[in-house]
Amino acid sequence: MLEVYDRVIPSRSLPTLVALFLLFAGLYIFSGLLDILRTRIMARVAALIDASLSGRVFAVIAGLPLRTRLTGDALKPVQELDQIRQFLAGPGPVALFDLPWMPVYLFICFLLHPLIGWLTAGAMLVLMGLTFLTDLQTRTLTRQAAEAVAKRNRYGEAAYRNAEALAAMGMLDRAIAQWEDVHSSCVSLQRGSADIASMLSGISKALRYTVQSATLGLGAYLVIQGDMTGGMIVAASIIVTRALAPVEQVIANWRNLLAASQAWQRLSEMFKLFPQEGSRTSIPAPHKSLQVESVFVSPPGTTRMTVQNVNFRVQAGTVIGVVGPSASGKSSLARVIVGAWPLARGSIRLDGASLDQWPREGRGRHIGYMPQSVDLFPGTVAENIARLDSDADDEAIVAAAQAAGVHDLIVKLPNGYETQVGNAGMDLSAGQRQRIALARALYRDPFLVVLDEPNSNLDTEGDKALIEAIAKVRERGGIVIVVAHRTSVLSALDLMLVMENGMAKAFGPREAVLKGQAARVSARSQPAPALKVIEGEGGHS
Repeated sequence: MLEVYDRVIPSRSLPTLVALFLLFAGLYIFSGLLDILRTRIMARVAALIDASLSGRVFAVIAGLPLRTRLTGDALKPVQELDQIRQFLAGPGPVALFDLPWMPVYLFICFLLHPLIGWLTAGAMLVLMGLTFLTDLQTRTLTRQAAEAVAKRNRYGEAAYRNAEALAAMGMLDRAIAQWEDVHSSCVSLQRGSADIASMLSGISKALRYTVQSATLGLGAYLVIQGDMTGGMIVAASIIVTRALAPVEQVIANWRNLLAASQAWQRLSEMFKLFPQEGSRTSIPAPHKSLQVESVFVSPPGTTRMTVQNVNFRVQAGTVIGVVGPSASGKSSLARVIVGAWPLARGSIRLDGASLDQWPREGRGRHIGYMPQSVDLFPGTVAENIARLDSDADDEAIVAAAQAAGVHDLIVKLPNGYETQVGNAGMDLSAGQRQRIALARALYRDPFLVVLDEPNSNLDTEGDKALIEAIAKVRERGGIVIVVAHRTSVLSALDLMLVMENGMAKAFGPREAVLKGQAARVSARSQPAPALKVIEGEGGHS
C-alpha cells in the first residue's frame, strides 16, 4: 500500500504496478500455503499426541475405580484428551504462534514513526491486561463448569442403570426434577464463563478498531506536519492491525486454551496414579503355593480397613472356601489376592514372589478371576472367553468352555462362539454371563483361580458344572479360592476361611471349621446361667 500510494500513483508507472502485483500475489500465495501447512501440521501433531496418550487414558479409565473413589464421570479422562486434541487442532495454537511476530510488527511501527510505535505499544499493553483479566475471571468458572458437567453425566448414568426402578415405582418425574437442577447449574456456569469471555473479546475488538482509526488520525496529523507521507498512513494502519491481531485471537481462544490446560493438569494427576510399567526380569510360572501374609485392605479412596491382618498359606491342588456374613471382607480379600485392589499392608505371594514382580499381562496369565458382578465386553462369546486376545487359539477357547461346562450351552446360541454378547453382556441371561465368565477365568489353565460368588445366578445344572470345574483345577495342581454364600459348593472345598468384621475367625480343613462353627452356634443358643447373688458384709453383693 505504501508503494502504491507513494510510488505508483505519482509516477503513473504501470510496469511498477504490475511488478508489485506479481510480487505480492506470490507472497500471499506462499502465505496461504503456509497457513494450510501449519494447520495440517497441528492437526497431525494433535493426532500424534492423542495416539501416544490414548492407551494410558484407557488404562486410567479401567483402573481408576481400583485406585480411588470415583466422584465424577467415568469417561472424564477420555473427554479431557478429546479437549486437548481439539484445542491443538483448532485455531488456538495458531494464535499463540503468531504472538512472536508482535515485536516485529511493533518495530516496523516505530520505523514508520515513534508516535505510531508508542500508540501500538500502549494498545498492546491494554490487550495483554485484558488477557490477564480474562484468565482471572474465567479460570474458576471453567473448572466449576467441568465439575458440573461431570456431576450431570453421573446423574444421567445413574438414571440409565436404574431405568426399571424409575418406571416401576413412579420415580421418573422426581428424577427429571433433580436432573433439571444439575443441568441448569451446568448451563449457568458455562453461560457465565462464555459471557465473560465474549465481553472481553468484544472490548478487545473495539479497542483494536479504535486504535486503527486513531492511527489514521495520527498519521494525517504527521502528514500535515511533514513527518509522514500519505502511503505511510495506510501502511501504518495495516501494520498496527497486524500487530494487535495475535493478542485479540488469543483472547478469543482463551476459554479453549484454559480448558485444555486444565484438562492436561487433571490428566497429569491421574497419570501419576498409573505410572508406565517398566521392564521386568521374567520369572518362572507359579506352580507351588499361595501365601497371604498380614494383609490389610481398604477400599480405593478410603482409609477404612475392610480386611485386617489375614494370614494363610496353601499348596497347589487346594480348594479354599471363604465364607462369612455380608460386609465381612470376603470380596475385598478376593480383589486384593488377584491384584485388582492395592494392598494397604502385607503381601500376596505366589511361589514366594510378590504379585508386583510379574508384569501386568504376565501376572494375569497365571490368574483367573470371576468377580461378584459379571459384565462382559461388547464382542463375541469367543472374544470374551479369550480375554480379548485377538491371536487366541480356538482350541484353548473351546477347552476353557469345556472346563467350565458351558460348551454345550454356547453351541446352542444363535451363532455359537461368534454370538455377540451385547453391551455388558445384556443379550445373555445372568446365568449365561456367569458361566461364560467362569470359562474366561479358566482360559489357558491359570494356576490361581479366584471365584467370587460364582453360583449366585446358576441353576442346578450350572452348580454341577461349577463343582466339576473346581475339581478339574484341583486335579491339575491349581489353587481355587471360592467366595461363597450358597452351600452347594461346600462339598468341593478342602479348606475354609471364616471372615467376620474383616478378620479371619477360623481357618483349616472344611470339616473341622464346620464343626467349630456349629459348636459356636450351639453355645450361643444355650440359655444364660442364673446369677448367684452373694451378700457380703455391709449389704454389698
